[in-house]
Amino acid sequence: MRLNIDLDDELFRRAKKRATDDRVSFRKLAETALRRFLARRPKRGHYRLQWRSEKGRLLSGVNLDSREALFDLMNGRK
Repeated sequence: MRLNIDLDDELFRRAKKRATDDRVSFRKLAETALRRFLARRPKRGHYRLQWRSEKGRLLSGVNLDSREALFDLMNGRK
């Protein structure tokens, strides 16, 4: 497949020199680099949420309609 991409000039010069030094085409160098980059990327496992319900009860004096009252109770400022 043919593809046109814009590369940073310095990056292109370094890659072209490396390809010449290694006696491979720029295309081969780019393909090898891209394959290595894609191969080293860790594959994510599937995440499964473990949902657990608990039985509980509302303590006396807890007002669920008032955020400030809940904060006061949690911080011991009742």
